[in-house]
Amino acid sequence: METINQKFEHLKNYIVEVGGNGVVIAFSGGVDSSILCAVSRIVLGERAIAIIAQSPIYSFDEFQSAKKTASEIGIKLYTIQTNVLSNSNFNANPENRCYYCKKELLADLKRVANKLGVKTVFEGTNYSDLNEHRPGFKAVQEVEGVFSPLVTTKFSKDEIRQLAKQLGIRIYDKPSLACLASRIPFNQKITQEKIVRINNAEQAVKIISGVKQVRVRDHQGLARIEVPKTEFSLLCKIEIWNKIADTLSKLGFTYVTIDLQGYVSGSMLKTLKD
Repeated sequence: METINQKFEHLKNYIVEVGGNGVVIAFSGGVDSSILCAVSRIVLGERAIAIIAQSPIYSFDEFQSAKKTASEIGIKLYTIQTNVLSNSNFNANPENRCYYCKKELLADLKRVANKLGVKTVFEGTNYSDLNEHRPGFKAVQEVEGVFSPLVTTKFSKDEIRQLAKQLGIRIYDKPSLACLASRIPFNQKITQEKIVRINNAEQAVKIISGVKQVRVRDHQGLARIEVPKTEFSLLCKIEIWNKIADTLSKLGFTYVTIDLQGYVSGSMLKTLKD
C-alpha cells in the first residue's frame, strides 16, 4: 500500500504527464479541488489555471471563501457565470440531477480552456467518492479531455485532508460542500425561491448557533435541520431553538425541526425509497 508521500509523488508526476502543456482546474473552494489546484500550481506554475463557477445553487459566502483560498494557494483564478436553474432536466430534480449540472459545467470549462489554448481539464472527484452516489462522475467520463487525478492516484478523502494539512492549506478540515439543490427531495422541482430560502436559513442557523456545518432540508415547507452530532450541544438551549424557529418561520417555513440522526451526507436519497 502506498503512503501519502508516495501518492503525492504519483499525483505530481501524473499532473505533469497529463497537464504538462497547461491545465484548467474546476475549482469549488472545497478541500479536493483546493489540493488539486495547490499541487498543480507546485508542478506547473503559471500553466495551472483555476476556474470557479459563480452560480445561484452555491452561496455567495462560499464563492468569496473560494476566492480567498485560491489567492492563498497562489494560482491564477478566472470566474465564469453559470445558471443551471435554467436547465429543465436539472430543475425537475431527478435522481441523476448532478449529471446534468456537471455536464453543463464541463462544457463551460472546455469553452474557457479552448479560449486559453489549453486542452486539459482537471476535476476534483476523489477515490472515496466512487463508493457514493455520484451521478455527476458519469458526465466526467463522457467528456473528452477531462481528467480526475485524485481518482487515478487513488487518494481517499482522509488522505487528501492529510496532504492538505501537510502542505499548509488553511481549509484542510473544511466541511464537505454540496450545492443548495441537494436540500430538496428528489423529484420535487428546484426553484430560485427555494434555493434562496434554503441559503438564508442555513446562514441564519450558523449565525444564531455557531455551528460550522448545517443542512436545512426543505420538505415542501418543513425545515429539517441537520448538524453533526458533535455540534448538537450548540443547539441545546431553548433561546437558540426559539431564535432559529422564529427566523426560519419568517423565511417561509411552516414547520422547523431538528433531525436527531444528525448530519448525513446524501440523506435525501432516502426520499427515493418512499
